[in-house]
Amino acid sequence: MLSRPKPGESEADLLRFQNQFLAARASPAVKVVKKADKRRGAGGSGDEERPPLQDSRDVVLLDDFPDVLPALTPAPPKKSKFKNACVRFDDEDPEERLECHDRHITAVFSKIIERDTSVAAVTMPVPTGDPFPRAFHRSEIKNEVKVESGRKSIFAQKIAAKRAAEEAVTAPPAVETRHTHRKLAVPGAICSPGSAEEEPLHSTKDSKPDDDVSILRPRIITGEGLGSLESEREALAIHEENLQKLHSMTQEEILQEQRRLLVQLDPSLVAFLKSRHGVDEGQERRAKPGHPEPGTESQHGAEETVKDFSVGASGMEESVRPEKDTRMEITEVDLPIKPQKEWIHMNNVEFEKLEWIKDLPHPRQRRTKKGMQARFSLKGELIPPDADLPTHLGLHHHGEEAERAGYSLQELFHLCRSQIIQQRTLALQVLGHVVQKAKAGEFASSLKGSVLRLLLDAGFLFLLRFSLDDTVDNVIAASVRALHALLVSPEDEEYLDQTFSWYQGMAVFPFTPSSEEEEEEEELTLMEKTRGKKSKVENKPDPDVARYDVIKGLLKTQFLHRLRYILEVVRPVPAVVLDILDILTRVARHSSEACSQLLACPRLIETIVREFLPIQWDPRVAEPGHLLTSLHGVACATAMKLIRVLASGGRNATARLLNKFELKSRLSRFIAEDPQDLPLHREEAIRLSTEAFRLWAVAAGYGQSCDLYRDLYPVLVKILQSLPHLLSDCQENPTFPLSIQRATAVITLLTHVTQTAGCTAELQARLSSGPGDGEQIPPPPVTWNQVSGLRPFLETNLRRSVQEISRLETWQALQPLTTTYIIYLGVYYSVCSQQPSLNPIDCLEEVEHLTSEVLLPLLSQPAMHRMWDLLRPCSALCNPLSCCPGPESVPSIVSLSCTGGKPQMSLVGSKSPFPFLTALLFLINNVTHIHKGLVSKYTPVLDFKGLKDYLLQSWPTGPPSITSSSTWILRHEYHLQYFVLALAQKMAGICPDYAQHASLHHCVAMALLSRLLPGSEHLAHELLLGLAFNPEFIPEGKTGGPEAVDFSDILHLGTSIKLAQPGSVAAGFPKPRRGVLLGESYQHLPFIRACYLSQFVHLEPALARSQVAYQGRTYLVQSLLLPEVKGPILPSDWPFLPLISLYNKVTGAETRGAVLNTLPPDLVNTVTRNLQWVLLLETWRARVLQNIPAAAKLARLMCVFLTGGDLFLEGPVHCYTAALLALYCQPKVLDSLELDAPLPGLASFHDLYISVLEQFEGVSFGDPLFGAFVLLPLQRRFSVQLRLAVFGEHVSTLRALGVPLKQFPVPLERYTLPPEDNLNLLRQYFRTLVTGALRHAWCPVLYAVAVAHVNSFIFSQDSTTEEADAARKSMLRRTWLLVDEVLKKHLLYYKVPNPESPIGVDLYEQLPPIRLKYLQMVTKKEPKENMQMSDPE
Repeated sequence: MLSRPKPGESEADLLRFQNQFLAARASPAVKVVKKADKRRGAGGSGDEERPPLQDSRDVVLLDDFPDVLPALTPAPPKKSKFKNACVRFDDEDPEERLECHDRHITAVFSKIIERDTSVAAVTMPVPTGDPFPRAFHRSEIKNEVKVESGRKSIFAQKIAAKRAAEEAVTAPPAVETRHTHRKLAVPGAICSPGSAEEEPLHSTKDSKPDDDVSILRPRIITGEGLGSLESEREALAIHEENLQKLHSMTQEEILQEQRRLLVQLDPSLVAFLKSRHGVDEGQERRAKPGHPEPGTESQHGAEETVKDFSVGASGMEESVRPEKDTRMEITEVDLPIKPQKEWIHMNNVEFEKLEWIKDLPHPRQRRTKKGMQARFSLKGELIPPDADLPTHLGLHHHGEEAERAGYSLQELFHLCRSQIIQQRTLALQVLGHVVQKAKAGEFASSLKGSVLRLLLDAGFLFLLRFSLDDTVDNVIAASVRALHALLVSPEDEEYLDQTFSWYQGMAVFPFTPSSEEEEEEEELTLMEKTRGKKSKVENKPDPDVARYDVIKGLLKTQFLHRLRYILEVVRPVPAVVLDILDILTRVARHSSEACSQLLACPRLIETIVREFLPIQWDPRVAEPGHLLTSLHGVACATAMKLIRVLASGGRNATARLLNKFELKSRLSRFIAEDPQDLPLHREEAIRLSTEAFRLWAVAAGYGQSCDLYRDLYPVLVKILQSLPHLLSDCQENPTFPLSIQRATAVITLLTHVTQTAGCTAELQARLSSGPGDGEQIPPPPVTWNQVSGLRPFLETNLRRSVQEISRLETWQALQPLTTTYIIYLGVYYSVCSQQPSLNPIDCLEEVEHLTSEVLLPLLSQPAMHRMWDLLRPCSALCNPLSCCPGPESVPSIVSLSCTGGKPQMSLVGSKSPFPFLTALLFLINNVTHIHKGLVSKYTPVLDFKGLKDYLLQSWPTGPPSITSSSTWILRHEYHLQYFVLALAQKMAGICPDYAQHASLHHCVAMALLSRLLPGSEHLAHELLLGLAFNPEFIPEGKTGGPEAVDFSDILHLGTSIKLAQPGSVAAGFPKPRRGVLLGESYQHLPFIRACYLSQFVHLEPALARSQVAYQGRTYLVQSLLLPEVKGPILPSDWPFLPLISLYNKVTGAETRGAVLNTLPPDLVNTVTRNLQWVLLLETWRARVLQNIPAAAKLARLMCVFLTGGDLFLEGPVHCYTAALLALYCQPKVLDSLELDAPLPGLASFHDLYISVLEQFEGVSFGDPLFGAFVLLPLQRRFSVQLRLAVFGEHVSTLRALGVPLKQFPVPLERYTLPPEDNLNLLRQYFRTLVTGALRHAWCPVLYAVAVAHVNSFIFSQDSTTEEADAARKSMLRRTWLLVDEVLKKHLLYYKVPNPESPIGVDLYEQLPPIRLKYLQMVTKKEPKENMQMSDPE
């Protein structure tokens, strides 16, 4: 039997007992029984489920205690900052890990510094008769000393008081009497607190002797660093000397010395000394709480000086002082409620814990340079940091900065997760107000950074999504409102509704963000779809998707299902319903895919149509003063607008809406009845009728719902007859703007019905001809005869409207309606000429009548001159800042907002002439297309000064930025420019005076080609086909332009160098002049046009879709959403496109193993046509290509040498390439050449240049033109890596770079100046010269360059590194010892580069004295003074 431990046994005995017990394997005296765990069920309480212990250690297990401590607060669990810093494995032994890191004992005990205890006081314990020290109780200790920090507990304060009492008893009295005899005799004297050693001295006139002990003790110099027994004594000695010196000075001298020190010392040092002064004085006051501070009166004058210096030197200090003052100690006087001793547990009052009930301190009044946390009011307004608001407003709390009113974004996020409903609702409401005001730009000048970006990065989107799942109606309403503020922009919807009736206004770009990340995702998605895998976006987390597309991220969270549940089950108040409908409209504008998801969401559209577009509803809604408590069961214009936007997503979506959801009957219901008779408020009824007409217009744009035209024809005629009466009601009727919108919607509907009716004859003919290759489309249920009778009504209304053009206010109100009249007539005449049943003579008479009675009188109105003059002020091209994104624009949320909004003098402003003039030019083009004889009558249009000024300023501007707002605005501006050019094309061959406008219009056309956006491919094709390559628009070709170019080259006009052209290695190759080449190019313009048109075959599908939209073939229109914009249709360098395409094809074929040394003749002709067009543009339209960097042009031209093996040797290709090289070597172009800048379409110019070097080594045959392109990037100001590549890895090219100096078009000074400073390249220069790899006969250009740089380097005496100095002296010695006397003479006697010299450089006849002396010093020999000058050969 094992014995128990007895008293007196050591730890060794206990360990021995333990080993005996374990060896005997005896059962323990106590057995621990584990109760069942309720979380694991009945069978989860046995020990068999407990995981086995990792070792045999003794483990004490406590029953009924969870493994993890319960959370004491609802706050989320804390995360360790260090847990993720290192990776730990379960089977890793801590001892092994310690041994791994602790390699040797010196790793820990590497440097041991013993603490200096020489001056430390050693106190022996007080001997007592008790076996243990006597325990003390805190009640026995009096609160005589207060500790520095007010945050200590009562027990800690008692201990501090006990230690202070002990130190006071045991302190030696010598220190107290040491300085009693030293007092300052000068009254009121003070030393600067910024002095190097002393704090301010105080007057001791009224002080007690024992008070000077602490005051006159040194505070800055303590002697701790001396490390000896005499440290304190030395410090006191220094202190006494300072006091003696101060005693001998007057007060004025002390103040003068103080000012001098304050000026000389560093402000940070002054602040440090002042802080020490405040700490020491605070300690002294706490040590003697009842003693007044000495010298207060005498110190006042000097404090003013210090204060003035502090504000001037450091403006931050005064702003920090109030914060320090707020940390003062709390007394009973500060508390608004006085604690009573009779209260429970108030025997010892801890004032620090009652600090929160005292009055708030005043907020800081001084502004600081340091950023402060933004705080907002309950209305979302930004509260200034120094605002002192009353507490009854509910803006103060007990969080951080309790004295400041308002809530920070972090605090609002915290309140959104509160368990109290009111707090959650209030926080969401405030965040919604903040977002709304941020989007309006109210915080742009006050806050740093973007509020929306900060909120989205913090997870605001998903916070709102989670809040939508709340069960409380108020929280749901606040979440919907905040989400509406984030996603919906009322201004955007207003402008989109305004442009709906413009020319091509129904077609809009999707609100899809375009970013690099999204493009990468699309590429990955396409790759994965080809492999049969799921889309990458589907597998991506929702936050990652929402980071670059908020709408797409929301759609992944079952967002639509939740909104449907809220509308269908929760049935919120009308304001929430309208917000939800606006949000769904914004989602529908995102893309066609979003429209499909809206239609696919179960019961969503059914609920909207059933509840908010009913056939009949309670008529009491229209009663005045009726409070609408629920919008369910009442017709709503916002719901009709949502259906209209959904229909714009595609013809299939429109067909589903019209047929599945019975929207045809609802259209008839809301259109047949006049808005005055609808049981709704007047404004709402007009809006509902307007949206119904717009929905019908969208459906008619697809050729659908035209059967309603026959049913509702009397209603439409009645509306047309009432349009003239709108003018009489404009002054009295407050709903006049809404009535104008309704009228424009009606005319837009008739326009699309007319387009659809114009296609009936064509479709009927196809159907009658039998089945063909194409799809058989049934003709629409409306014919041309049914719509042709509308023209007289609308033409009469147009005549009446234009009569009001002189009345500014009336005209501004009627202009939108007048614009739709003109668009209708333009569509009518564009379609009527295609109708087989129409008499052509009658059509021509109608056109002549319209011209003479309406259009020509309109053009002669003085108001028209003012409208043309407004083009430039309202243009987005001329005013690029008008379409810049707003300050709070977020890439993931597309918005049409711009900086400064949309003022009246903008393209979409109320005074903009663009919609009216675009419609007028559209009508004039269609009229002149039908009647060619009327072209000359419209020549005054191109003579308007306002139009010419606008065109002159718009085309030279740089490429506009591609943003959601700019693309939407610029598309309408491009329409006007296109119609101006189309009219100019008709006048070019007819009007004799047109030649004065030809060059301007050609420049505008070339600029427009580089700017047209996706969806306008038809316009680009028409410009390429009829205007860009039209000889009529290049009058220089037939008015002596080529001869003038030759004459300019002969006289060197406009250039400072000769336009030299390198020759060719081809035998018998002529070198024609540039004028001859230009004349040949002008004659080949038709072939050049055919060449370029063949390069745009890849755009044929997009061109077909665009032609369908612009030509009005509604039966083929698939969607009113334009393609997503990622850039213009044509690249900015499209004039080089044939050459680039051929280079890509040849490179791809060579990659697959094909060898293409010689290209077929048709490909050679393609390159020739491309070079001809570029030469023509560079000569006569140089400003058109100014947006293409010179380096990009050079890189494109290098493709001539990289395409095939001998393409550059073809005669025409060589001539045109040499002519272009001469142009690109002009001084202005060379100055703008930047090879290090990123180039469009080129990953790295260095890689391209290496390819050129390799091609030159392989197939150049020493061609001088090819060599000139190799030499061009080697100029001194370009990257040294290019020169190292030639003189390093590709040194063999030096043998074939035989470009003659007289044929090289670049001045040698661009290669030799400034002197080379790269030591490696200088060594390469010297090595190639000495070894003979670089010779004048092989490469005269680089030979002269290398000689110039080596000469400059070896004779340089500037201070440099030791390595460079040794290298240049070594080169100079080796040069002196050269055997090749010619090279030696060139290196030593080089003077300046000279292309006219046979060797390319001029030499000194004899060395200058400075160089001669330096050469003698380095070589230690007497150089030959009279060295003979000999030829290099």
